[in-house]
Formats: sequence, C-alpha cells, structure tokens
Amino acid sequence: MTTIRDVAKQAGVSVSTVSHVLNGTRFVEPSTEARVRTAISALNYRPNSIARSLRRRSTSTIGLLVPDNSNPFFAEVARLIEDIGFEHGYNVILCNSDGLPAREAAYIDVLLSKQVDGLLTISAGNHPDFLDAVLKAGMPVVVVDRAADEWPVDQVLVDNETGGYVAARYLMGLGHQRIACIAGPRAATPSARRLVGFRRALDEAGIALPDVAVFGGDFHYNGGVLAVKALLDQYPGLTAVFATNDRMALGAISALQRAGLRVPADLSVIGFDNIPQSAAFFPALTTIAQPVEALARESLRLLIERINGSAAAPTRLNLETQLIERESCAAPAVALPARERP
Repeated sequence: MTTIRDVAKQAGVSVSTVSHVLNGTRFVEPSTEARVRTAISALNYRPNSIARSLRRRSTSTIGLLVPDNSNPFFAEVARLIEDIGFEHGYNVILCNSDGLPAREAAYIDVLLSKQVDGLLTISAGNHPDFLDAVLKAGMPVVVVDRAADEWPVDQVLVDNETGGYVAARYLMGLGHQRIACIAGPRAATPSARRLVGFRRALDEAGIALPDVAVFGGDFHYNGGVLAVKALLDQYPGLTAVFATNDRMALGAISALQRAGLRVPADLSVIGFDNIPQSAAFFPALTTIAQPVEALARESLRLLIERINGSAAAPTRLNLETQLIERESCAAPAVALPARERP
C-alpha cells in the first residue's frame, strides 16, 4: 500500500508538505503543490480516512435511521438527505430498521462504534429508548417525522393533524358524509395525528365516524386492499375513504376496481404523502402532500449546527402540508348538500 512517505519521496518534498497539501492547513507554493498532486495521482495514493478522522475527531459521516426504505416516502427522504449531506461534505450511512425496535437498537450501536458525527432518526415507534444511549454518548441527533417531546432533542415534524383535518374537509366539501379511514400502525405517531385531525373535522360538522369505519392498516399496498374488503362489508353506504398514506390509498383503489366499483364515480379515495406513484396511478390520486425537501433540508441544517457546536435550546419545527387535487375524488353518486371546502 502506498504511504504518505512514498508520495513525499516521489515529489521531492517533506511528509509535512504532503500533509499540508492534503489537508489545506498551510500555504504551499503552487509549483510544489502541483508536484505533490502529480505524485499522488501517479502512485494512486489514498489517505487513511480512519487515521485522519481520529486526528480531526470527525468522520464526515451521518447516520440515517429509517423504518422502511422500501416505502417511497422514506426512500425519497433518504435520497434527499444523502444529496444535501453530500453538498455539505457529509457521507450518509443508511440503516433500515424494518420497523423493529431491536434492529433500531442494534444499528445505533453500530453507528456509535463507527463514531458518526451525528444521527437523523425516523423511529419505528413512538418514543425510542435508544435515544438515551445516543444522548449519553454525546452524539448530536435530530428526530425526524416522529414527535419525541419528552427528549431534549431537535425535532423536524410535519403538521399531520392539520393534514388529516384538510382531507376530511375536502371530502365533506364534495358532499360526502359516509366516510371511512384506513389508519396506519398505532405506534406510528404521524398516522395517529392524521386520524385525530380527520376526526376533529368530522366532529365539527356533526358527522359520525363509527368504529367500523376505521380500519387499522400497516402502511403497505396490501393493507389498503384488505381494508377496502373489510370496509365494504362492515360499513354499507360508504362513499369516500381517507387513507393515511398513499400506498394504502393505491391498494384501496385497486381493490375497489377489482370489486367492480369506479373511482371516483362510485367511491372517492384520498391519500397522504404525495409519493411519485400517486400521480402515475389511474386514476391519479388526490392526496395531502408532505414537504419532503423541506423535511430533509431542515433536518440536516439543525444536525450540522449541532455538530458544529450550537448551544441553542432544542428546536421543534412543524412543517405544513398541501392538498393536491387530482382525479380520485368527486361528489358522491347520490348528491348530498356540499359543505364549505377548505
């Protein structure tokens, strides 16, 4: 393996001069720097990143923990964080917990042992215990898309409750009154908040949401399929469905079509996330869009500030959602008085 001494010998300079060229720690004459870089290229020299990290006490890496990287929403968040992190000189180590707390804890141990500079976490559950280990280790951390108010950490969240509220108001504005909800896992706080906002809008309008009209899904496509089969059986007269993520909404549309029902002529469907597939599906999905780019950019901004030694009090950001109207919602087949639209 080529060493820094080999480079110095090839360029006819001292080891310290090669080090200054590599690290930019002191001015080096342009002609001398050119000889050093020519030698580096000729010898195919690669600096020892582990040794450099120990000297600098920085690895220029960030850990990103997500619950399911097969979910298009999390995949998009991860890609944006990777791209934006690269712009700021950081490499991102992606860890997929698959929704398992034990796997989350194992990945945290790995990231701590690798001495990453900071951690962005989208936890599988409500309030992960592994944050204790992260905070005790003194690692900067930002919690993304999951509320963790009892922990002294920065949080970047989405206003899921208002998103659910807007979804219900939109359906009621079209004239729907028998509306069902395909909720996500109970441990997932975003889904729970979307259901809270959805219920609040219906309560304000005096419209009932019986227990049989709420199906506990799993955020997967097949979860939407199973939900529709159950809802059609247990909630007759249903005219609209709110799914708390787009994958379940797309599964719901597919199941309705296979049951011989037309979307939106017979039954309307609205989702949440605005994943890329939602615009390409038929009919194109009306949905509540999450601010994915802002979520990624603000999370990284706060984490880099912590890495750089910010002493500010923990920050909680709550980003707004947006209604995206497409083709999957319409007035019910039996027209009812339209309510004020959001």
